[in-house]
Amino acid sequence: MALTLGPILLDAEIELSHALVIRHAHVREHEDTGFRGIHADSTDAEILAYTRNQSANTQRFPAVPPRFWAVFIREGGDQARLWSVVENRGEISNDGERRVFDVVVSEHMEDLRNRLVIGWRSPRTWWMRASTAAGYPVVGIADAEPVPFPGFDRLVLDHSQLQAVMREHRYASWRTALSSVAGIYLITDTRDGRHYVGKADGAESIRQRWSAYATNGHGGNVELRGLDPTNFRFSLLRVFDPATPTAAVDGAENHFKVALDTRRHGLNRN
Repeated sequence: MALTLGPILLDAEIELSHALVIRHAHVREHEDTGFRGIHADSTDAEILAYTRNQSANTQRFPAVPPRFWAVFIREGGDQARLWSVVENRGEISNDGERRVFDVVVSEHMEDLRNRLVIGWRSPRTWWMRASTAAGYPVVGIADAEPVPFPGFDRLVLDHSQLQAVMREHRYASWRTALSSVAGIYLITDTRDGRHYVGKADGAESIRQRWSAYATNGHGGNVELRGLDPTNFRFSLLRVFDPATPTAAVDGAENHFKVALDTRRHGLNRN
């Protein structure tokens, strides 16, 4: 049985009744309206701006569009490649000719951006309800392009990025690098600026330690339980060869707790 778009949307927790599927085409200027379109070199910001501007004619676009819009870009005569899923937060202006919506890029189906290609059966139709597009065939899902590892001293991740690093194929080299070292790491609660200094030593690598944070947000640390991990930012203070004596790693951890004063004014309890 051929794979179709519907199960992919549902797997991404997008209810079909709460979504549109849109296919943009590369048109520098629309002949009927004179409005600027998009082209092969359009930036993500330009595509997003183009998406949020819609016709005030409710025969051309729904009077009350749903929350999620899966936005594809035309590719060939009868195919479309996923650009992004955006979240519609409501109409913000209407001059009688154009309506502008507050739409933001969503994390839904983020791992399929620029990879998912579907067949588009209705060449004259540029949007439809997701329940209609659900039966459209998946033509292919391209391999994700590897993301180069930036280096230990340049690594700064928020919690959602950390989760992606720990699960997505394109970050395989990152996981390999993080598996190769022990070390001292820093978690910053960006809501109030407080720091937590932690360590991975002995048989535990940075990858293993950070996998716990990706899974539950607190990594088993009492100090972090009850805090919102979406506010956390992860970075490395110092890395060690896994064979480094535990006492040396402990000494470095204590140094950074003192230097950053994380016991009195941060999130460390000891």
